[in-house]
Amino acid sequence: MKSYERLCDKVRKISLVNDTASVLSWDQETYMPTEGLAYRAKQIAWLAGNSHNLGTCDDFRKALENAENESLDDTQSANIRETRNQFDRSSRLPQDLVKKASESATFAKAAWAEARQESDFSMFAPHLERLLDIARAKADLWGYEDEPYDAMVEGYERGTKTKEIANIFDSVTNQLTNTAQAAVDKSASISSDILEGECPIEKQQLFNREIAEDIGFEFNKGRIDTTTHPFCVGLGPCDTRLTTRYLLNDFTSSVFGVLHEAGHGLYEQGLPETHHGLPSGNAVSLGIHESQSRLWENHIGRSRPFWTKWLPRAQELFPHLAAIDLDTFLGAVNRAEKSFIRVEADEATYDLHILLRFEIERAMMNQEIQVAEIPDIWNQKFESLFGTRPPDDANGCLQDIHWAMGGLGYFATYTLGNFNAAQLYNCAMKDTHISSAFERADYLPMLEWMREKIHSKGSVLLPQELMLDATGEKTNPQHHIDHLNERFV
Repeated sequence: MKSYERLCDKVRKISLVNDTASVLSWDQETYMPTEGLAYRAKQIAWLAGNSHNLGTCDDFRKALENAENESLDDTQSANIRETRNQFDRSSRLPQDLVKKASESATFAKAAWAEARQESDFSMFAPHLERLLDIARAKADLWGYEDEPYDAMVEGYERGTKTKEIANIFDSVTNQLTNTAQAAVDKSASISSDILEGECPIEKQQLFNREIAEDIGFEFNKGRIDTTTHPFCVGLGPCDTRLTTRYLLNDFTSSVFGVLHEAGHGLYEQGLPETHHGLPSGNAVSLGIHESQSRLWENHIGRSRPFWTKWLPRAQELFPHLAAIDLDTFLGAVNRAEKSFIRVEADEATYDLHILLRFEIERAMMNQEIQVAEIPDIWNQKFESLFGTRPPDDANGCLQDIHWAMGGLGYFATYTLGNFNAAQLYNCAMKDTHISSAFERADYLPMLEWMREKIHSKGSVLLPQELMLDATGEKTNPQHHIDHLNERFV
């Protein structure tokens, strides 16, 4: 066996451990009884510690060094590049810190869920303090060029610095703010109340499954479950889990949630199965991953052709919609309104939620604000962007699970994903085969294009290399601005 093959064997063994930990985490978020938390924390921490040990031991280092000296093709070289990057980051962290981070996140997620239910930030604050201390310790060990937040961003968006994201955001903040306000003003006469009515969960589940299947999600390789905060996770090459949540009086909440998570799921199902566990079989970044979810949720799921096909079926399942015509329905589902909850936000105002989180998260990492100050600072910044203050913590700083997961550095990738989604969509739609199929609500050609240009590449190309290869230019936010103006203004 060549050195490269020996290394791949070791990398795949680490993936087995990580995938097993992901199964336990998925179970914690869906079906695990609450009293099982303490032992589950130990299980996941043990797996995290062993995964870390396998990927940083001398035997792994030697295998990596030997493989680096071999003559390799482009895909193999990319696997070495990404394995080296992961090894360098992992080997700088002591195993005790890795286990502490995992165990702390397990308890923090449970505390966050309870705090959110009670709308009491103080119940979650000690856990966030602990996770911030861990994140700063990791950043110091990893090293960074300008600020600690750089080290966190690198874990989600390879090759990207905080100042680069800040510069992009600063360049479009005024445009996003003006477009959002114009969209809200234009939507003032549109009511979304017409969508409300009796929506039994079992009928929503049926509708969501039919839509997910129609856009290409394979249920023999995945499933949909219920959770507090929707997410998608790949647990193996043929096991992708989607989750959503349900409102009994509005089916659109769950259906757009499923479209979003199914976009992630299509990416996971489109990665090369034979490369699973290797970088060439993994998604390259969250900014690219989010491009897929936002494309299917918004560019496709909120379009006229989509609802020309699916509104009649929705009217069959939810009779209160029977009297609503297509134009009225589209106006309601594309209504812009400044709301408190990010995951329920419309396209026009969504990015303002991310700008707020990016600023607060960056300041937290740089110790410019204290944890106890977060609710007040959140409310002040929210008011400056949206013109109103959240009524409580559940509608404010407690609405997202990301900090409880230890996911500092994550939020910016949502807006990067919006930028990428618009750019990829525009490029794909230049193909008349794709655009004509789109008008018939046939999305297989679009999926095939994404499979060829994005999914099949894994992490062989870095995010900006991938965007350049697929569209001819690096991430350009103007495509997203143009899309918002066309749809809302």
